[in-house]
Amino acid sequence: MRVVLAEDLFLLRDGLIRLLKAYDFEIVAAVDNGPELHRALVTERPDVAVVDVRLPPTFTDEGLQAALNARRQVPGLPVLVLSQYVEQLYAKELLADGSGGIGYLLKDRVFDPDEFVDAVRRVAAGGTAMDPQVIARLMASSAQPGAQGAAPLGQLTAREREVLDVMAEGRSNAAIAERLVITERAVIKHTSNIFTKLDLPPSDDDNRRVLAVLAYVKDAAQAAG
Repeated sequence: MRVVLAEDLFLLRDGLIRLLKAYDFEIVAAVDNGPELHRALVTERPDVAVVDVRLPPTFTDEGLQAALNARRQVPGLPVLVLSQYVEQLYAKELLADGSGGIGYLLKDRVFDPDEFVDAVRRVAAGGTAMDPQVIARLMASSAQPGAQGAAPLGQLTAREREVLDVMAEGRSNAAIAERLVITERAVIKHTSNIFTKLDLPPSDDDNRRVLAVLAYVKDAAQAAG
């Protein structure tokens, strides 16, 4: 699996390179600034990009913007964003085009190799990998007085929203069942209800899960402003 990596801190970049290589990823480019990231993504067209939000020269959202610009030129380019903090605006921008192959993790997750590598693989496969803290922050903001949610999402029950919370992390039915202490059969029933209420067209389950997650988290980001 071919990876383009963007991180301005040498030690972290070197650590990520070593980690990914240890799991049989091929690092086709490792850069430390926004312009080089954009060029690498458009030229190399990797299976997945792992991108720090804040890169030179602005140290604001240079990495995110470079990835989003490349994604416009290479539709569907999988992008996994790493951030030190939960930035609602960044999550909103990442979700804006409504397509899969996206992830938003806090850098703390990098210290759990298996969890991080699993997230990279899920995003590369066209799925989602949203950090639980990102989801929690977005949902807390969207629940505040005055926040406006989309009507279909408003139809979900509390349990269905809990299922979507965990689904947004990219978890399987078995993992969702374990987290919520319910049966897998119950998870399947809830996901079926979610697909129906969100009016998602019949397709393979993986694609419908991604569409449901995108609708859910994108709506929360918009409601959070």
